[in-house]
Amino acid sequence: MAQKPDIEDYLQKGMYGTKETKPEERKKFLGTLRERIVIALLKNQIYENGTYPEIEENMKKHKQATLYLNGDVNYNYLSKYIAIAKKHSIPFSIVSKHTGDTNIGLVLAYNYAIDQEEIYLTKKNQAASTAPIKKGGVLSSLKKMIKKPKKTT
Repeated sequence: MAQKPDIEDYLQKGMYGTKETKPEERKKFLGTLRERIVIALLKNQIYENGTYPEIEENMKKHKQATLYLNGDVNYNYLSKYIAIAKKHSIPFSIVSKHTGDTNIGLVLAYNYAIDQEEIYLTKKNQAASTAPIKKGGVLSSLKKMIKKPKKTT
């Protein structure tokens, strides 16, 4: 049987607050746990022009989730995602208490574990930067500029 809290327990809770599980993980993920997250964006992705359509698609699919936004990010950048949350009646919270050392810009999460395997979106411009260079492109031009030295005999 569990022991009832005594005066010492109440004093500890009053002085240090309620004990939190996985405090480092909560700090990184804006107050929630990794296992609860549907999708996440990094801060630098929030600063990009426009929005990621995948965020809105996931808000449509996960109506019971909450959007957590990093309070260290300027409101002008957060407001575009807040507007989408309001459009789909998704509750949101701007978190400033837990944002010290995180590169997370926003997360869409439940208040229970869902164990989504992949939560991060890749950058919009990543597809363009990882595309193979076609013949006659930059690589070809560089090869032409760098000539092999002639052999002298």
